[in-house]
Amino acid sequence: MVLSLFSLTNCSEYLNVVPDGVPTLDNAFSNRINSEKFLFSCYNMLPNQNDPFVYPANVGFDEIWWDTNVGGLNARSGSRIATNDQNSADPFQNYWDGRRDGRNLWIGIRDCNIFLENIEKVPDLQAWERVRWVSEVKFIKAYLHYFLLQLYGPIPIIDVNQPVNANPEDVRVFREPVDSVVNFVVRLLDESMENLPDQIEETTTDMGRITKSIAASVKAKALVWAASPLLNGNPDYVSYADKRDIQLFPSQAENAKWERALQAIDEAINICHQNGHSLFHFKRGFETMSDTTLLKYTLRGAVSERPIDNPEIVWAHPAYNNANQFQNYCTPKFFTTYSGTSELSATLKIAEQYYTQNGVPIDEDRFWGYSNRYEMRRDTGSFHRYYISRGETTANLNFYREPRFYAHLAFDRSLYEALAQPEDQTLVIKNRSGDPHGVVFNDAHIKTGYFIKKLVSFRSATTTASPSPYRFSIPLIRLSDLYLLRAEAANEVKIEPDNEVYQWVDSIRFRAGLEGVVQSWAKYGTIPGKPTTKEGMREIIKRERLIELAFEGQRMFDLRRWKDAMRYMNQPVQGWDHQGVKPEEYYQIVTYFNNRNYTTKDYLWPLWMTTIIQNPNLKQNPGW
Repeated sequence: MVLSLFSLTNCSEYLNVVPDGVPTLDNAFSNRINSEKFLFSCYNMLPNQNDPFVYPANVGFDEIWWDTNVGGLNARSGSRIATNDQNSADPFQNYWDGRRDGRNLWIGIRDCNIFLENIEKVPDLQAWERVRWVSEVKFIKAYLHYFLLQLYGPIPIIDVNQPVNANPEDVRVFREPVDSVVNFVVRLLDESMENLPDQIEETTTDMGRITKSIAASVKAKALVWAASPLLNGNPDYVSYADKRDIQLFPSQAENAKWERALQAIDEAINICHQNGHSLFHFKRGFETMSDTTLLKYTLRGAVSERPIDNPEIVWAHPAYNNANQFQNYCTPKFFTTYSGTSELSATLKIAEQYYTQNGVPIDEDRFWGYSNRYEMRRDTGSFHRYYISRGETTANLNFYREPRFYAHLAFDRSLYEALAQPEDQTLVIKNRSGDPHGVVFNDAHIKTGYFIKKLVSFRSATTTASPSPYRFSIPLIRLSDLYLLRAEAANEVKIEPDNEVYQWVDSIRFRAGLEGVVQSWAKYGTIPGKPTTKEGMREIIKRERLIELAFEGQRMFDLRRWKDAMRYMNQPVQGWDHQGVKPEEYYQIVTYFNNRNYTTKDYLWPLWMTTIIQNPNLKQNPGW
């Protein structure tokens, strides 16, 4: 009946009617206000690093653990990936199709293309603003392609949108070789840099919007990915081709890619320096504190201070104060009113990865006592005056460690500094069963015994009845990230490391209160000459990145691009026995999860089987 009525009516009369309140493409670009809304909708498609369970590099890898007996957390996508439930039938964190806590980034890319195709129509937009917006959207378009590349490897390149009346075969796109994708991303980023601002001047309204420093840094990181073992001559993918018989991965490693990456990193660092970026150092106000506590504030503040107060942050998520949920999950139970705090903890192996006070790994320090690390001891020395509560008992593992260990982590009987507390009244963590910060009821305790202090601002109030967090955003890129990439690329380019390699690593170490790598290994290491070889320095640089950038959403990407993830992910998840009441009960190693069975296939995310059925030109990733 409906079809009959339409056949008796002039169709054009109906098609020409647009109901009030229904947005159209012409409306979106009819004036500056509407087009700015469309611009911000493109920004809104950027993946949110501040969500602990949705962003791929947070919960789901091997840094962070929780109580798997708590049903609410187990259902989240990151938790399911962490417990080896990833699959191709309906993948978790599906950023290709927008399912299972993933966001459909192809929609974001489509919106970017719509914006670029229509922005010239806006009548009341000033020329300088138009070119800036175009540059911002080109960056977003490039970044979304780059993010998909990091997860899936070869992906389609969507430079223009298909018309609505496109032939079905035209929309069944193919995945393109990874080198082609990287070159496309780099070209877009180069184009975007031409009209991006050097700095954000309107900090109250524009903080988080794209600058030249951000675009140059992402370009550098994309080229590092292209040069790294996962995508550069990986023998696991040597025969991986699509239906066109096009090889999607390079068959042989090319060292020239490291040279190209090195050039881009230099460019990024120079642009960052020119625009005022530098390593963060906390400055005392009216507070009275020791140099040790001052250093701990520096090492935490490099992440938890807002960009307006922290020149080290190159890029934080546009909603720059939205890490509140993540922060609450890491906050000890300082409050009388429970509010979802104290549920995400660092795994034991992360605690072990930090250096000794001598700046070398705990299993390479000739003077530290690695074999006795799980035994207990009572604090009696002045070294730990600002680290461990005087006269308390804890594990040897927690003694005589580097400053970042105490700044990034908290543990049973350790001190937990906050600006709200005078230094002589610093809070003490007590995490054994029945203690104030231990297992009091089922869903509020640190499982492994290590609190992630790095992601809790020292500006947050600790004396109120309920959490009053100081809001910040976990940085996507810090200057220290670029410095360590500079060392990594230079080490790969050179036959053997030299001062050009050492200086970038040492700048991070000096800020952390350590000596340089050559001096530290020569004086304390079981392999004194380790920093003098290309292989030894490669290992040192990797370790330095894992320590400096811990809990910032970098580890998962680094371990995958290095092809080291299988070695780390298949280690058991361990920690102290959080149910122990006495020290001798608490300080027992407990395995909380094992047999993760991380294999070669897990280096790349699976495509949803339904998507491959809909588009047979999309070949599934190897192993899935």
